[in-house]
This record gives sequence, structure tokens and C-alpha cells, in this order.
Amino acid sequence: MTLLSEETLKKLDEPDKKKVEYFVRLLLRHEKYKSLKKEIEERREEVSKGEVVAHDEFWKKMNV
Repeated sequence: MTLLSEETLKKLDEPDKKKVEYFVRLLLRHEKYKSLKKEIEERREEVSKGEVVAHDEFWKKMNV
């Protein structure tokens, strides 16, 4: 597998460049938020089991 070089990108027409840019951004965003997505999924499981902290409990723990 070869990397897409800047030289190759220059040969593409503008609409195709936009498509490549779109998919690269999509992939980068997916990787960037992968850990956040995992955390959200874990929290959903906790919430469904009733393992949540109430608003008042949170502030009491913070001693504010």
C-alpha cells in the first residue's frame, strides 16, 4: 500500500480533491473521538443499571 502523496492529489480535479478531504477528515474525526465514544458507551451501561450520581450528591462530594 502506498501513501497518497501531494503530487497525486495535485493531479485530481477539484471535486475529487474535496471527496478525498472529506473522507480523510471523517477518518481522523472517528479516531479522535474513539476514546470518548467508548466512555459514553460505558456510562450508558452504568446509567441503565441505575449507577448514577445525583446533582446534589456531586456538589456535596465537591465540598462547594
